[in-house]
Amino acid sequence: MKEHQLTDWLPTTKKEAELRGWDKLDVILFSGDAYVDHPSFGAAVIGRTLEAMGLKVAIVPQPNWRDDLRDFKKLGRPRLFFGISAGCMDSMVNKYTANKRLRSEDAYTPDGRHDMRPEYPSIVYANILKELYPDTPVILGGIEASLRRLTHYDYWADRVRPSILTESKADLLIYGMGEKPIADLCRHFSEKVGDTQEASANDIPHDILQTAYLAGKPDKDQLPPNPNGEGDLILFSHEECLKDKKKQAQNFRHIEEESNRYAAARILQQVDGRTVVVNPPYPPMTQGELDRSFDLPYTRLPHPKYKNKRIPAYDMIKFSVNIHRGCFGGCAFCTISAHQGKFIVSRSKESILKEVKAITEMPDFKGYLSDLGGPSANMYRMGGKDETLCRKCRRPSCIHPKVCPNLNADHRPLLDIYHAVDAMPGIKKSFIGSGVRYDLLLHKSKDANANKSAAEYTRELIVRHVSGRLKVAPEHTSDKVLYLMRKPSFELFYEFKRIFDKLNREENLRQQLIPYFISSHPGCTEEDMAELAVITKRLDFHLEQVQDFTPTPMTVATEAWYTGFHPYTLEPVYSAKTQKEKLVQRMFFFWYKPEERRAIVNELKRIGRSDLIPRLYGR
Repeated sequence: MKEHQLTDWLPTTKKEAELRGWDKLDVILFSGDAYVDHPSFGAAVIGRTLEAMGLKVAIVPQPNWRDDLRDFKKLGRPRLFFGISAGCMDSMVNKYTANKRLRSEDAYTPDGRHDMRPEYPSIVYANILKELYPDTPVILGGIEASLRRLTHYDYWADRVRPSILTESKADLLIYGMGEKPIADLCRHFSEKVGDTQEASANDIPHDILQTAYLAGKPDKDQLPPNPNGEGDLILFSHEECLKDKKKQAQNFRHIEEESNRYAAARILQQVDGRTVVVNPPYPPMTQGELDRSFDLPYTRLPHPKYKNKRIPAYDMIKFSVNIHRGCFGGCAFCTISAHQGKFIVSRSKESILKEVKAITEMPDFKGYLSDLGGPSANMYRMGGKDETLCRKCRRPSCIHPKVCPNLNADHRPLLDIYHAVDAMPGIKKSFIGSGVRYDLLLHKSKDANANKSAAEYTRELIVRHVSGRLKVAPEHTSDKVLYLMRKPSFELFYEFKRIFDKLNREENLRQQLIPYFISSHPGCTEEDMAELAVITKRLDFHLEQVQDFTPTPMTVATEAWYTGFHPYTLEPVYSAKTQKEKLVQRMFFFWYKPEERRAIVNELKRIGRSDLIPRLYGR
């Protein structure tokens, strides 16, 4: 690997900009994360995308918002705009556990410090910049802003909040994966103000796809037409949602459906006498567009300012490769499809192998790739056989409640990637760390070749790509809860475990299957958790990978949890709400711990399930 110069990174200070011969910047990006110049880190992707357009871009990572604000002033005013991202994770999920306790470390901060970003950086940073530079455009992006683009329930504040545009005072919000909208925005500004003048907040365009903005008047006739010509969808207003939880639930169904369509309606929602306008998303990227994003000249390393500091998130992905975007699973508690969409966009084999080669040249690489995956491990190059059917589809999931007959679930392209990577010089083994959808592996389609490839993939995965432990996510044992989660029946987990155990015996391997489970999901009762404890004991699992359901903005599960109604049926749904209810459900995961035994026995008696006591603890 070549020796890097400081100028190989995007500048983070005035001195670094001057080293490149720049006295004025076009775009300044503020990020809640440390600056790691790697395609898994959003600020680096956007910065490199703009750099490739010939723009002068700088990144200010984790600015200090508590002092005299020198970090917000040090680079001056950009020619085009300030861009803001709270980071790769929602800042509140990053900062707090499901029980609202402070996490022990922030994975995206040097040495895991948790005092380097405020709560809701999107709002804090934007307010500061608007105060300092009122006329300069401020553009929000990243997952925190993306998932708060309309009225949403905020678990940490325990209230329904309006679009983040109202609280941040930002001029425009880019939602989803931002390369295309940010490039179009820059082209618009360049045409509007030329190469020498500065853009102003009055120059903000309202016709770019995948953007949201606040219109001054609530009158729909005052707005420009929907950029894709698909018409408008008018939601219940923010004020109506505050008064009526059922209306909030109804809104969400429309938001989710439009997020997952090829050509969506424009969404309008009134708030405080104004209108939040959410333009529809772009059609899915092409393979060439995705390759270009991944092939930009990243150093793949943290900025030199973090020398001798550990950035936990970077350590985790350092030797991994993301091979596709999007997920058609549509899990009720997951935000991936709301942000990336359900349509899979896959990188070319050439682009993937080029990145793997770059990893093999890193000085501390020992030959082991930690992951060749994506939002899901095994959706590479999958999609509709007849794309015209996909263009009309409103389903949030292609595999729930049943696998769509139009879905091409052929695993051969993915097997080809695994074989090509494993054949490369310097690769001893490639592991699969992303979550595997075993319902896709076990699905029997009418295509014999697809069924054969799924069986081949299953064997290859278990025999060659497991680093001792294969993580899968059944999430629960109750089929009633699993249906609400949009996950397959637990019967499929039994079937997958039988295959896993059989292959381990045949190949003389001593590998473990590690299942993930969630407690307190909407629809889940204490009795469901008690039965989960009995079933997992029978399977000889001492659970480690567990979590208490955390309501996060823009998921169907969060809306059901907050409103008490399922957004698609408007039928009542029970949820464990109080900390006590949530902790009692979580306790059943740990039936095997002596310190939990008395409380579990008492709880089983209280809920009238004493019959489960001997099944957990004998007579």
